[in-house]
Amino acid sequence: MSGSQVVVIGAGIAGLAAAHRLARRGARVTVLEASDRVGGKLLPGEIAGARVDLGAESMLARRPEAVALAREVGLGGRLQPPATATASIWTRGALRPMPKGHVMGVPGTAEALAGVLSDEGLARIEQDAGLPRTEVGEDVAVGEYVAARLGREVVDRLVEPLLGGVYAGDAYRISMRSAVPQLFQAARTHTSLTEGVREIQARMAANQQTGPVFMGIEGGVGTLPLAVADSVRAQGGEIVTGAPVSELRREPSGGWKVVTGDRVLHADAVIVAVPAPAAAGLLRAEAPEAATELDTVEYASMALVTLAYRRSGTALPAGSGFLVPPVDGRTIKASTFASQKWGWIADENPDVVVLRTSVGRYGETKILERDDTDLVDVSRHDLREATGLDATPLETRVTRWTDGLPQYPVGHHARVARIREHVAKLPGLAVCGAQYDGVGIPACVASAHAAVDQIQGDLAAVRELTANPVQSLHGGAGE
Repeated sequence: MSGSQVVVIGAGIAGLAAAHRLARRGARVTVLEASDRVGGKLLPGEIAGARVDLGAESMLARRPEAVALAREVGLGGRLQPPATATASIWTRGALRPMPKGHVMGVPGTAEALAGVLSDEGLARIEQDAGLPRTEVGEDVAVGEYVAARLGREVVDRLVEPLLGGVYAGDAYRISMRSAVPQLFQAARTHTSLTEGVREIQARMAANQQTGPVFMGIEGGVGTLPLAVADSVRAQGGEIVTGAPVSELRREPSGGWKVVTGDRVLHADAVIVAVPAPAAAGLLRAEAPEAATELDTVEYASMALVTLAYRRSGTALPAGSGFLVPPVDGRTIKASTFASQKWGWIADENPDVVVLRTSVGRYGETKILERDDTDLVDVSRHDLREATGLDATPLETRVTRWTDGLPQYPVGHHARVARIREHVAKLPGLAVCGAQYDGVGIPACVASAHAAVDQIQGDLAAVRELTANPVQSLHGGAGE
């Protein structure tokens, strides 16, 4: 790898992580980004003088990739766990404590969901132990399987809002194999789902994982890509924004030609780290089968509404925020009390309270057609209904993430395997990003590292990720 020229297309966290790994291994790296900034879905911002995240706000710390990358680029001293891990769920007309003792909303016992489900819903969970086996085959939708075993109320009141917080998707479409691999394995090896969940919980307890589940960064997770980009440049790498790639072709010599604007680059290898539609366009000439598969990837759009209030007179419930089951017909799907979740926001801004709501799920388009003022109004209405907050905000900000979250439907794992099989036929070419192995930051970094290894001829990490995607958990509320 030392001395070879590699072009990375895309400067989201996956592309930047790939460039960082390449630069550390001695490659000459050029990163081409179509937009005017680096970072993709990670975006630092400001409201009422407070530094905040306007995109993803936390990263799974039980996986090593994202936290390790932050340390490698000098952010180790700014890593901070949430100040509170207590969240609520706004369900059946009240804010109720988020239950413990579940795996992505699936309980080991009915008692674990007492207070969240109705008596009928709790009684339905008890029937699981006596039901015949439910076959899952090569894959199954999370909602479909869990509803068959435990009843729809578990899905609608808990699984759906938790999965929706990660994918902005529909639990009745989302792949269990890709999104909740632990549950999929339990479903394959147990007749009773609750028994399988209890075994997962016992295994986790035996492993005695310590430390926080999630981690943030002082100043916002959005500062991570900026630090990675600085590190890449410090190691001699080039990062060019406003540089959409119009052509990617294999050269007779065996290398690659990359065209952006009036510039033509010749590379020994290329890593494509852009969303599925753009990746399909780039790969159509040389890997048409992979492009066809990428054309089938669907995305959900969402908006984040960030609000700042004067602390005096602003009282919020305890905890990091709350989730909202779609079955209740509310507009917002979650709210994060950012000043309570992240100690650094409160410390830096003692007179301001910052919170945010998220709006929009897979298939919902009408709500996102409304203007910013309307989205702020519906967010304030739902916040007032849930928490009693009726103050006028000092400032509001709406951040729209159009086609921001790739969907993982049943069969996603097989689609990813086919894409990688087609790409692997072309030496010096690899793909990475949120549409493959998980939507969280650690998954994107793991995907990037596997892509770098692949162009060096090492397929072990690619095979591992394809077989075992990185589970993306929900970081409390309002992810």
